[in-house]
Amino acid sequence: MHKKNGFVVCSFYKFIPLNRLETIKSKLFQFFKENNSKGTILISKEGINGSLSFKKEQTKNIKFFLEETCSTGFSFKIQNHSTHVFLRLKIKIKKEIIRLGEFHLAPKIKTGILVAPKKWDELINEENVTIIDTRNDYESEIGSFKNATKTNTNNFTEFPNWVKNNSSDLKKKKIAMFCTGGIRCEKASAFLLNNGYKKVYQLKGGIINYLKITKNKNQKWLGECFVFDERVSLQENLKKGDFFQCYACRSAITKKEMKSKFYKEGISCPKCFKLTSNEKKKNFAERQKQVKLAKKKGIKHLGS
Repeated sequence: MHKKNGFVVCSFYKFIPLNRLETIKSKLFQFFKENNSKGTILISKEGINGSLSFKKEQTKNIKFFLEETCSTGFSFKIQNHSTHVFLRLKIKIKKEIIRLGEFHLAPKIKTGILVAPKKWDELINEENVTIIDTRNDYESEIGSFKNATKTNTNNFTEFPNWVKNNSSDLKKKKIAMFCTGGIRCEKASAFLLNNGYKKVYQLKGGIINYLKITKNKNQKWLGECFVFDERVSLQENLKKGDFFQCYACRSAITKKEMKSKFYKEGISCPKCFKLTSNEKKKNFAERQKQVKLAKKKGIKHLGS
């Protein structure tokens, strides 16, 4: 049972034209700072994208504030938790709220067909359907949908090139895409439609919404879901998973990997030890030293 004064982890986004970004940024920061909310909100001329943790009883007030400030409705994806899962509050103005590098797209106007979680299993069971995991390689490595094609990209900006390199196979099939919360698929589907693809579908609300609604009843989801906060991963019941994180390469790692001779907190792990130079490791070591000093003094280091 979660106490009424427990915390929630809330993610939301909306592709909507926004103006006066500096004013909105200032208003958001002041409100969320006063309400002891932590996390990151990105705003741009194309919309808003946020992940926050705050006290559970603040949910309605926060939703009302966001909808009034942005003059639009929001669909919150919420999980209960016992504490904050973010270290601090960050509000940033960006060129894109999810960076793809394709500035001519308009997801608000032209995007793929949204598929409700309860209909998703039916779609991916159909013949001639390609299931695409649009997330980064270190995310899909620890969990994905059964029979999904992994793009194995290091960054979402690599997705357009991956599509171009695989277009001969992709154009023959229906495309069913998914990501953590839905925003990457919304922009990815807009990209595909803009490049001549016709049958493009996306999982509404992403993996988290799917697991919350379906409880993974048909066991189509395998493994854990990577999240960009201190929980690192979520099990199918949306409780904190079994993974930790290497703060050098950001990969999810196991307890066994943390016992490896290649693991040094904040410096390296078995997945990245041979990929970084000695100079890079020295920089990571200095950063980790500053993180530990900051913790000892009871403050949060900016690079932690």
